[in-house]
Amino acid sequence: MPELPEVETITRALAASLTGKHFTAIKTFIAAIRYPLDLENRPELVGQKIISVRRRARYIIIELKNRWTFVMHLGMSGAIRIVPADEPKRKHDHVFFYLSDGQTMRYECPRRFGFIKTCLLDAPGAHPSVLVNLGVEPLSDEFTPDYLYSNLKKRSGPIKNAIMDNKIVVGVGNIYAAESLFLSGISPLRTASAVTLAQCAKMVKIIKEVLMLSIEAGGTTISDYKQVDGSEGKFVQQLKIYGKDGQPCPKCNTVIRKAVLGGRSSCFCPKCQK
Repeated sequence: MPELPEVETITRALAASLTGKHFTAIKTFIAAIRYPLDLENRPELVGQKIISVRRRARYIIIELKNRWTFVMHLGMSGAIRIVPADEPKRKHDHVFFYLSDGQTMRYECPRRFGFIKTCLLDAPGAHPSVLVNLGVEPLSDEFTPDYLYSNLKKRSGPIKNAIMDNKIVVGVGNIYAAESLFLSGISPLRTASAVTLAQCAKMVKIIKEVLMLSIEAGGTTISDYKQVDGSEGKFVQQLKIYGKDGQPCPKCNTVIRKAVLGGRSSCFCPKCQK
C-alpha cells in the first residue's frame, strides 16, 4: 500500500499537472471499486478550475473552484497517470478524467481496494468531512515528542502498532515504521507505554527524517507502486531493515529477525533494538 512518501510524491506531480486546468468530462469503466463510482453526468465536477491538489494522510484531495472536491485513495496497488487522450486503455484503468489541455488523468486500481469519493467543502481549503478523525501529520509542527509521549502512555500494545495508528499520526506505514524504529534503536515489540520521552524525541526526529528522505527519492517501490510518470521510487535502495529478515544487521551483523504484529511482518535486530 502506498504510504505517506508515495502519496506525497504523486500529489506533488498532480499539482504541477492539474492546477489551473479543469476536467471536461469524466468516464468510468466499472460500477464500483471499494465504493460505487458516482462521477459521470455530474455538471458540478466539470468545467470548474482546479484550484489545489493536496494530501491529507494517504489521501489525495483535488479541489475545484466551486468547492466540490475529489478524495482519492490508492488502496493496495492503485496508480494515477497523466497521459495523452489517445493512449490505449489499460485493463485496470477504471476512471478517465479528461483535461482541458487534451491530456487525461487515469485512475488504475487492479485490486479494487482504492476509492474516489466527492464532497462539497464547508470552505475553500477545508478538510473533507470524510477525513475529520485522522491524527496529526508526521511532518507538521504538531507532531512533537510531548504529543507522541502523551499518546503512547495510553497504549498497552506494541510501539510499532501505535505509530502506525492513523488516529495518532498519519501515513507512517509498515516500511517507514520499521525503518524509523531500527534507526531509533527501539524494538517493534516494545510496549508503547514503556517508551520514554527521550526516546519519543529521538523517534519523532527520525520519523520526519526518514519520510523526507523517501519523498526526495520519489518513495519506495517494492512491487506495484509507480510515480505519475511511471517511474519507480528509489528509496528502496536506502532501506536498512524492512524486508531483510535472515540477513545481517547493517550495524552489528546480528541476524535480522521477523515478527508478525497486527498482521504485518516486522523485521528488527534483536541486538540493536531494545
